[in-house]
Formats: sequence, structure tokens, C-alpha cells
Amino acid sequence: MSNHKPIRKAVFPVAGLGTRFLPATKAIPKELLPIVDRPLIQYAVDEAREAGIEQMIFVTGRGKTAIVEHFDMAYELESTMSERGKDMAVLDPTRATPGDIITVRQQVPMGLGHAIWCARAIVGDEPFAILLPDEMMVAHRNGSGCMAQMVEAYNKVGGNLISVLEVPHEAVSSYGVIDPGESAGALTEVKGLVEKPPVDQAPSNKIISGRYILQPEVMRTLETQGKGAGGEIQLTDAMAKMIGSQAFHAVTFDGRRFDCGSKAGFVEATLALALEREDMGAEVRAIAERLLAQ
Repeated sequence: MSNHKPIRKAVFPVAGLGTRFLPATKAIPKELLPIVDRPLIQYAVDEAREAGIEQMIFVTGRGKTAIVEHFDMAYELESTMSERGKDMAVLDPTRATPGDIITVRQQVPMGLGHAIWCARAIVGDEPFAILLPDEMMVAHRNGSGCMAQMVEAYNKVGGNLISVLEVPHEAVSSYGVIDPGESAGALTEVKGLVEKPPVDQAPSNKIISGRYILQPEVMRTLETQGKGAGGEIQLTDAMAKMIGSQAFHAVTFDGRRFDCGSKAGFVEATLALALEREDMGAEVRAIAERLLAQ
């Protein structure tokens, strides 16, 4: 049995404006843009639930109330569907246990670190997870999700963990990269974090990929942290200060990552998941082949 405090809470930073997807995101939060028929935020929440996380904390901003409404009861919709004898199982993942969805506001866009700090009162003195919905992590068929893999590792080693993926070495300058220590299977000791290093100076090809399990002390670090890259309070800077004082590991995710913060990545995720669907995969493949042949 593990003697580490369980991971019960997850923070979802969802206050961003989604400017790369304008005009689609003028009135609709980017986290509600669908990959096939499920919004991005639903994939992230489902991943957290699979890992045994009970409480979802959304750090929101103005115009983001639709995210909370997505996980609320839709009485008119459900009444109409029920009267027409339609199967409502498709709505099951959108229902939240009362009290398990909590929102806090990030009034000023001051970076990822500041968004996480906004949730400090709800996190309290517990370790917690962070999931960035823009980074869509898809497990292999019959495999467990990214956060479930991380929680399994956390139950063994405790401390702080980040998910990483290996990329071609020539691509590392676009990402945050870990300076690795000893490795054992999917688990790698983290000796340092480097943000967007030049290719010839990168300590590894393991990039940080949008999933974290952090100890509550990171909130105290963020409390007094100054602005970093881009004039924002960076989470990476706060994590780097904790290396050496607490256990810090990376978990290499056994699965796929889609960068849904970019248009190309969003289209790739939509196409990849549509092709795998039993109800539409063959039809989508035929469409793609027809378009490519033109």
C-alpha cells in the first residue's frame, strides 16, 4: 500500500482566449471545440476520472461559463430526448456529481503559473494534478490514459511528476525539455528543466507534454515568483525551483499526443480519432482517399 497522499483534485487552466481559432472562439470557449463529437475539455475530464480523480477545478475567465454548463443538467434537452425515446447514455460523461466541479476566476491573463496559483485555496495542502486540455493525450487501444499512468507512477515514488514524450532531436527547440537523470522503464529522474533549448544544447529529446502531478508547495513558490518568459508567471520556473528539494520524475507516456492548440494539430486529432471509430472510420477513410486523389 502506498503511503503517499492520494491525488483527488485536478486543475484545468481554461481561461485562455483561443485567439488562434478566431472567429470560431469569439463566442465559444476553445475547450468546447469538438474532436468529432466530444469537446476537448470532455476528453481531459474523462482522462482525470479514469485516474481516480474526484474533484475538477476549472480556472476560467470571462465568457467561459459554457464550460461549466457542459457538465450541468440540460433539462429541456434531456426531457425532449426522453419523450422521444432516445438513448441518453451519450450524455453520461457530461454529468458531474454535485460539488465535484469547482470554478475560480483568473481575472488577468498572467500565464500558466498564475492560473494554477488561482486554485490554491481549493487545492489546499494536497498534491494535485494539472491537465492542459489543448494537449490531447490518447491512450493506445486497451491501454490506460496518461494521467492514470502518472498516478500509478506517483503511488510508487511520490513527489512531483510530469508527463513527457520523445520527439525527434531536431524538434526540441519548440518545447520544454527535461535534463534526465537515472531511468527505470517509463520513469526518469528529472535533474532540470530547459525551456525551448537550441538543438545543440538540448539535454534530451524528452519534451514536457501537458500533464503534471505536483505537491502543494508549488503554490508557495508561485506566490512570490516574478515574471518569466513572455512577461508571464511560468509554471516551469516554479517547478525548476523544487528540483533537488523534493523527488521529481518524468513519466514517458505510452500513447499519442495531439497539439490541439494549433489548427493543424486539431485537424490531425479529428482525423485520427474519426478513422478509429467503428461507426464512421471506413466512411472517413474513403472520404480522405477521395480527397487525396483529386
